[in-house]
Amino acid sequence: MSHFIRIFTLLSLTFSTTVFAQMSPVGVWQSIDDNTNEAKSEIQISDVAGVLTGRVNKTLREGPNIKKVCSECTDERKDQPIVGMQIIRGLKQEGSDNVWAGGGKILDPENGKEYTVRMVPIDGGKKLQVRGYIGPFYRTQLWNRVQ
Repeated sequence: MSHFIRIFTLLSLTFSTTVFAQMSPVGVWQSIDDNTNEAKSEIQISDVAGVLTGRVNKTLREGPNIKKVCSECTDERKDQPIVGMQIIRGLKQEGSDNVWAGGGKILDPENGKEYTVRMVPIDGGKKLQVRGYIGPFYRTQLWNRVQ
């Protein structure tokens, strides 16, 4: 009987860890274009000591009009390649909820604007609601988790 309890406990812990990991923004996400509803880029979100950062792994669009550098950025990212660029900084979990904000910032490398950001995993962690704020105004995107 104790063998059964050990296996059950191990499976329960494994399942709960997987569910928790899915309800975190940590992982790889496809950002979705607001206008075309197509995948734009892959963003890798990482956790370092409870603070999340995110980098552009790759762009998913081709063409002569696709920006390759952040010419509009105003900080150290100015004129730097977008692929490999850190666009999410300082994101922290708020309370015990699955809300991540804590004064974090997100950069739109296409226009160089930086926004205060709030992220909430939804749909069992398959999607990520990403909301960028400037004052009382905001824009919301839904990103898809890359499996």
